[in-house]
Amino acid sequence: MNYFDLKGKKAIVTGGSSGLGKGMVEGLLEAGAEVVIVGVSDRCYKTCEEFKKLGYRIHAVKGDVGEIDGLIKLFNDCLDKLDGTLDIMINNAGIQRRNKIEEFILEDWNEVINVNLTAVFQLCKLAGIEMIKNGGGKIINIASMLSFFGGYTVPAYAASKGGVAQLTKALANEWASRGINVNAIAPGYIDTDMNTNLIKDEIRNNEILSRIPQRRWGIPEDIKGITIFLASNASDYVNGAIIPLDGGYLGR
Repeated sequence: MNYFDLKGKKAIVTGGSSGLGKGMVEGLLEAGAEVVIVGVSDRCYKTCEEFKKLGYRIHAVKGDVGEIDGLIKLFNDCLDKLDGTLDIMINNAGIQRRNKIEEFILEDWNEVINVNLTAVFQLCKLAGIEMIKNGGGKIINIASMLSFFGGYTVPAYAASKGGVAQLTKALANEWASRGINVNAIAPGYIDTDMNTNLIKDEIRNNEILSRIPQRRWGIPEDIKGITIFLASNASDYVNGAIIPLDGGYLGR
């Protein structure tokens, strides 16, 4: 038995057009899953076409998960692409706003919390309802190093990712007995668009690299293996876990 085989499985990935999300999508496709990408821009269609040309079963739905009132329709549009069946839900979409706390405006706070936490709860809820009907499924949330510590100039992001970690545990408590595995990946310092400013900051970049035992930033391809593991039968007894993907950063 191939515990990592995802043939016949159907998945939704929010924020799957680029960066870590695209890496997760690629991993799922390579393992045999059919995937719907949700993206806020037309890039989702471009990414979809790239994978279609390689022969994969993939679809794209354009939508903003931060528009909470529209999430039910957005989710149902994705479900329709998968003929009404959902096995894997990955909540990857996220945003960042930086400022000193004393200058951090409430509008930015609300925007980050909406996308990074409220939308995650609502999409987990919608996915869970479908998975309970089907006898189980896999939900993967994206936490962060800031699920473990506070960071600087990112109070809303830190609060949202701390919330994602606790939400993941709460959902696992209620749904584990229903055949649903709910876990989170906590990426460390990954070379994506969100971290461009950190990478360009020579002093901060050197500080980060000096703490990573593997002595390099992560890349989107690094997330493929853990994604396949958490989406497959190989993780059937893993629930409520927040798994670091950080090159050993937390161990320092």
